[in-house]
Amino acid sequence: MLFRLCQARACIRAGGVISYPTEAVYGLGCDPWQATAVERLLQIKQRDISKGFILIASHITQLLPLVDWQGDWTEQNSASWPGPHTWLLPARPGLPGWLQGRQHKIACRVTAHPLAAALCEMVGHALISTSANRSGLPAARSALQVRKRCSGVNHILHGTLGGLAQPTSIRDALTGEQIR
Repeated sequence: MLFRLCQARACIRAGGVISYPTEAVYGLGCDPWQATAVERLLQIKQRDISKGFILIASHITQLLPLVDWQGDWTEQNSASWPGPHTWLLPARPGLPGWLQGRQHKIACRVTAHPLAAALCEMVGHALISTSANRSGLPAARSALQVRKRCSGVNHILHGTLGGLAQPTSIRDALTGEQIR
């Protein structure tokens, strides 16, 4: 397992796009700070940059560079982590526009999926995490489906999905509104 995680880390650091299992589906990910990697991910998904991305982390500290942590919502919402809960949080000023899209918030999750969390831990920071599919089509639920549906992925980290039937919910941390 360690060898496979090291391969995935090397791919991410080199600006590659990888795929890996998450709580419900296979995800596509890359280094959120590398513009060329994000552009490749957008091409693979055929996705509009204005939508923004979810970022996953192995621990809340990996989200510190991304989120403006002022507010009463911090303890209440972070108590659901690690777990299959994605929160729209106030974005730290100066983030690259591709992370937020049209929002002034950023979607974050401290994942409980052991392999996805180990990947974030190995890389040392949060990663972009979006479903492995072309926009509007069903998400891949196996490594084979990733290969068939997402040409251009540099590395697939094989593993078991987390058992959820649907992708994680997304809620606004300030209003409680469910977005997905």
